[in-house]
Amino acid sequence: MITSTITAPEQTEPPLRVIKQKDTEPLRECVRDALHSYFDQLNGHSASPLYQLVIREVEQPLFETVMEYTGGNQTRAASLLGISRSTLRKKLSLYHIE
Repeated sequence: MITSTITAPEQTEPPLRVIKQKDTEPLRECVRDALHSYFDQLNGHSASPLYQLVIREVEQPLFETVMEYTGGNQTRAASLLGISRSTLRKKLSLYHIE
């Protein structure tokens, strides 16, 4: 069983956790499971800006993995992602990915 954690910037709330039970589980199911777990752990506390939390946690490994896959070729990475090279460069800078 593989467990991954999504945490809020300020660690006052419980992290999002995904327990992966199947190797073929779609990403959307992993996200859904993590969100259910996150809400269960809030115990009545308010949630942090959830959209930004989830986007940050998904985008960074997406860009890291694509850059690794393309051998650092930004043109190829941008094409694979379906975004402009300019947008790719902004995201790489945002996440401190070289």
